[in-house]
Amino acid sequence: MVLCRILNCLPRTIVNHNRIGKFFLRTSLLPRTSTNGISLKSLKDQILTPIGFRENAVLLIGFFNSGFHRSIHDDLGNTKVGNYEIDPNPNVDCGRIAEETEKLCKLLSNHRSSSGLEPALDCAKVDLSPTLVVEVLKKLSNAGIIALSFFRWAEKHKGFKHTTESYNALIEALGKIKQFKMVWNLTGEMKRKGLLTKDTFGLISRRYARARKVKEAIEAFERMEKFGMKLELSDFNRLIDILCKSRHVDRAHQVFDIWKNTKFKPDIKSYTILLEGWGQEQNLLILDEVYREMRDNGFEPDYVTYGILINAQCKAKKYDEAIRMFHEMESNNIKPTPHIYCTLINGLGSEKRLSEALKFFELSKASGFIPEAPTYNALVGSYCCSNRIYDAYKVVDEMRKCGIGPNSRTFDIILHHLIKARRTKEAYSVFQKMTDDGPGCVPNVSTYEIMVRMFCNEERSDMAMRVWDQMKGKGVLPGMHMFSTLINSLCHENKLEDACKYFQEMLDVGIRPPAQMFGNLKQALLDEGKKDTVLILGQKLEKLRKTSIVG
Repeated sequence: MVLCRILNCLPRTIVNHNRIGKFFLRTSLLPRTSTNGISLKSLKDQILTPIGFRENAVLLIGFFNSGFHRSIHDDLGNTKVGNYEIDPNPNVDCGRIAEETEKLCKLLSNHRSSSGLEPALDCAKVDLSPTLVVEVLKKLSNAGIIALSFFRWAEKHKGFKHTTESYNALIEALGKIKQFKMVWNLTGEMKRKGLLTKDTFGLISRRYARARKVKEAIEAFERMEKFGMKLELSDFNRLIDILCKSRHVDRAHQVFDIWKNTKFKPDIKSYTILLEGWGQEQNLLILDEVYREMRDNGFEPDYVTYGILINAQCKAKKYDEAIRMFHEMESNNIKPTPHIYCTLINGLGSEKRLSEALKFFELSKASGFIPEAPTYNALVGSYCCSNRIYDAYKVVDEMRKCGIGPNSRTFDIILHHLIKARRTKEAYSVFQKMTDDGPGCVPNVSTYEIMVRMFCNEERSDMAMRVWDQMKGKGVLPGMHMFSTLINSLCHENKLEDACKYFQEMLDVGIRPPAQMFGNLKQALLDEGKKDTVLILGQKLEKLRKTSIVG
């Protein structure tokens, strides 16, 4: 709590006496929503990540920009709502789990509210296991209210007990819709059952930070001690990482400066987290200051540091400097990682420096690393950026022959560039044929969002709704930005009955609509003389804002 009071007294942009006495201005980040993790231990299929779309933004999948940067510190900032090993039985039938997950998600996605949900679930007749419950909750991350209903239904089953992972998955879903009172109730439950871990507090801090509640994010971190947990260096690093990834790099740096050498002694990871944060904000001045401070404190750059510095230079479009750093690390006998090759291929490809991107692709193949889908995806994107989509298709064929893809990320990249080139019929054809490449190419929420936005931009809301129904039929649930895209498009095409239907669905799953989107819907309804409908929707929205979930 003390730190929060100190931070509240500091301006959002501060002087740091340890940083050459300079003021710095906070630069704005490009929009980013990805919250899935990558670590240095597992880079496969994880360099490029789907992003959400900002309201009224141009369709942007640009794998080459910040929206697709995958942090080497994501194993710190992201909590473990991902890869679980829950069931003690190693012979769990993964195919059955996948089928039953889809079955339950289809059922849940067709219920616009929690009423009547339990009888429908009882009729599903699935073999309930911790693994199945976690998989379903992960897919319900955009529908917190339904996730809570499913969670409570599951725990009523004789012999079933929730795990740390299922609680964390529910907390993630509820945190997205800012139901923090319920989140803390669940935390208390976990404590009583002996299921509470530091990962849970990382989740809560991240959800507060994403909601722009930095003070509450720090307080959540500090509450770990009240729950009997000893704070360690890795915990401080996690908090700094969470704040950086939530676009509060300046606040993260303040926390670092206030606590360093008092509450914790920074290690090289502490510094690389800050380097990555300032790199994402394209503030190379402060990045350089942090780098100098790191070296002054006896930490020499390793392959992680170089990866961050090279990525920062690519983001700032200083590709020649990025290449110079690549050669510098080689001269220092530090072997470049697949992540670094991908960064350079992405960056150079995005600037249509295709021959150089191809050179680094060949270098990556000759480096001794096993070929990976992210590296090939970077090459696919590079060809697409140079309007050589036919060559991108040939790379996809090569991926098939090598048995390393393609995956849904591959097709998301191709779809973006087809749509950008206004080859929408071809894009829709590619989308329809994705599943032919196997389970790794099943469209995910990002893919569906690309297609819905494409049809909305083409003023074909009928096709957008068809894709939407196809998505729901697969048990995939939309997020806030996808709802906003469709509702805005329906307002623009004066299909107000449909717009109100999707708005109601949005409220039913607990998603609070952006003010601009609701303003558009309200104005469209008023223009048609539907004042009563505006009042009803306004009352429902206000009720959602003021109501805390009890479950």
